[in-house]
Amino acid sequence: MPELPDLVVYMEALEQRLVGRQLGSITIANPFLLRTVDPTPDELEGRRVLGIFRLGKRLVLEVEDELYAVLHLMIAGRLHWSEPDHKVRRGRHLLATFASDGGTLSLTEAGTKKRASLHLARGRQALAAHDRGGIEVLTCTHDAFAQALTRERHTLKRSLTDPRILSGIGNAYSDEILHRARLSPFKLSTALDGEEMRRLHEATVQVLEEWLDRLRRDTGDGFPEKVTAFRPEMAVHGRYRQPCPVCQAPVQRIVWASNEANYCARCQTGGRLLADRALSRLLKKDWPRDLDELESKLEEARSGRATGLEGVNKIIRMLGFILPMA
Repeated sequence: MPELPDLVVYMEALEQRLVGRQLGSITIANPFLLRTVDPTPDELEGRRVLGIFRLGKRLVLEVEDELYAVLHLMIAGRLHWSEPDHKVRRGRHLLATFASDGGTLSLTEAGTKKRASLHLARGRQALAAHDRGGIEVLTCTHDAFAQALTRERHTLKRSLTDPRILSGIGNAYSDEILHRARLSPFKLSTALDGEEMRRLHEATVQVLEEWLDRLRRDTGDGFPEKVTAFRPEMAVHGRYRQPCPVCQAPVQRIVWASNEANYCARCQTGGRLLADRALSRLLKKDWPRDLDELESKLEEARSGRATGLEGVNKIIRMLGFILPMA
């Protein structure tokens, strides 16, 4: 899912191309995209675009007469720009197009699950309903950050990604922030001491600003076309079993529902492997408690010296390690 750095780069590219121009025809290619009935898309047509801004993980196009188009890209939604002399690429992934005299903005979504949404709003009060209330982490004070994070008792992973607490952070950058702060994703927000809260706040700002600068450099004057949650320069997100760039220990992963947490056990949890709720209950005593025990089980399986080899192989396969079979 595009998060704060990606959305800001989208926003800046659209500001250069759309603001001040007249919005032309709006075409809805998939009926499931549009989630509102008033105003209708044709009411926005012919009006000048006044601004592009972000509400959490939503992008908002403001046009004259206080009309707004609110785009939520969700996981697989992506934006594309076509110059006036280029045809818009059409296909089964196309959800909508927004034409203007300067070019055409198109929205696509890969995959079969169509989760991206478009809400049209009339007036600032209707627009405010799409604001989840999270604070802007790049501009808030340390005290405001700490107050927001400790208002409710949640794990740090959940607190960082909760749009009611912090604005614009999702699965990918929360992993990177927690790794930079050297904190466990399952540590409770209300259990942080002053030093840990300082590290977390600094890491949040540093990671987001560094990636925003990197994406701006990569995009240049073009339109961002390589928006992804998985980048090789990331420290832990999407790097399961690859070496941590700080300590070289293998990156670990916990998956639940449609979410996941990637972390370095040595840097963030004192070497302890976090228990996957379903998997650790299934494996019971076979679940490795730390990196040393995991390495011991792997070495036993490699050498064939393990007693109860079937159980050892079971945990190895569950954890995603591939060993040659005898």
